[in-house]
Amino acid sequence: MTNDELPAGWAFRATSQADADDLLALVHASDMSAVGFADFAPEDVAEALAGPHSEVAVDATGAIAGWAFLEDGAGGPREFLEVYVHPEGGRPAMRPLLARIIAAAQRRAAERGEGTLRAGAVPVEQYWIDSLTAVGFTFVKQYARMQLDLPAPAIEPVPDVMVRPVREDELPAFFAVLDTAFRDTPDYQPTSYERWRERFLDGHRVRLDEWFVAEVDGVLAGILQSSEQSDVHGEGWVKHLAVRSEFRKRGVGRALLAAAFDRYVANGRTSAGLGVDLANPTEAIRLYTGVGMRPAYRANIYERPALP
Repeated sequence: MTNDELPAGWAFRATSQADADDLLALVHASDMSAVGFADFAPEDVAEALAGPHSEVAVDATGAIAGWAFLEDGAGGPREFLEVYVHPEGGRPAMRPLLARIIAAAQRRAAERGEGTLRAGAVPVEQYWIDSLTAVGFTFVKQYARMQLDLPAPAIEPVPDVMVRPVREDELPAFFAVLDTAFRDTPDYQPTSYERWRERFLDGHRVRLDEWFVAEVDGVLAGILQSSEQSDVHGEGWVKHLAVRSEFRKRGVGRALLAAAFDRYVANGRTSAGLGVDLANPTEAIRLYTGVGMRPAYRANIYERPALP
């Protein structure tokens, strides 16, 4: 058996909506093994199933042993792949699924004529890390998965910064702040307002009372976009926090987080979470630790060219 072959009696097949519960159980088992808690929600499964490529490996009994998918990104040349296998008996599916998801990404990159692939790994997942490096992935940086029990410690008000929930008619301006603020970060893949709406608003469960704008002297200076992805765990999730460069280091981000934490509590949430790039040139990690958040775990990011 080679690295792209399954054991005798096992098979690959495409996923369907009927697999959603089994896939969630698979990822929860993988998460519990790697980080000690389940960090995936039904909304994450639905998004993955609607993405550009998703398939499973099933064992001889027909049970799902592993799942591979490409994330639905911003439509740029960089794609993120995920492979989950069951910690009890699923390892033989890992490298064959990795080979197949790389091949799927390469077909998409060939259509564009360019592309890079990324994958993440918790540092304790040594077999997965070895599998990635064996096919040309190299370490590029690390993310931290931040968490805070609610209610949060008191955060001092920020003078001259007014924070309020976004209005529906302000969403184009909300996106413009996000787009402008993220353009000076190395990994940002620009997208259109229409594509952003498709990914995060249209057809999704959205609580706009948990999306905030910050104004300074009447100017939209920053935004905070929450997500329902961790709602099943009673967690408020900060999907994006962005502050325009001319308003940074003035407490805008802190004021946005304070408003979000208060609203999460009012909505019955018991914790808050977010992911942060530890190589972010704005040193966002200092903002998050400054309001009481701590890393629940860290994840390495690996990268390789999509095309040979």
